[in-house]
Parts: sequence; C-alpha cells; structure tokens
Amino acid sequence: MDEINKKKIWSLIQIQGDKLKDILPPHPSHPFGRNSYAHICSLIKGKFKCSYKDIENSRIEELKKFIENIK
Repeated sequence: MDEINKKKIWSLIQIQGDKLKDILPPHPSHPFGRNSYAHICSLIKGKFKCSYKDIENSRIEELKKFIENIK
C-alpha cells in the first residue's frame, strides 16, 4: 500500500476506533481498558492475514468497507 492510502486507512481506523472506545467489553488482560484502534487492526489482520499497511492498493475499497462495518 502506498503512503497516501496508509494515511487514509489509518484515519478510517481512528474514526471507527473512536466509535468503539466505550463499547468494547472489559477483558482481564486489559485492566486499564481496551485499545479500540488495536482491536480494529487485529480484526483486519485476522481477515486479510496481514497488517493494514501490507494490503495491496487493489483491495483498498474492500478494506474500507470492512472497517466501516466493524461494530
């Protein structure tokens, strides 16, 4: 993924992460609260089998839709 798309995707992750901040359930491994941005990145890694930074430019739209649909 090129630098411009990395910045756009990170911005989407931040927007969606802000929506999830107080929604994620507590977990014993995270006594001070869960990181919603890391949660989204983890879901991306699970679906695409790589970091968002390593996804091909040709799959950007698919990635955007995936991020927007995380609730």
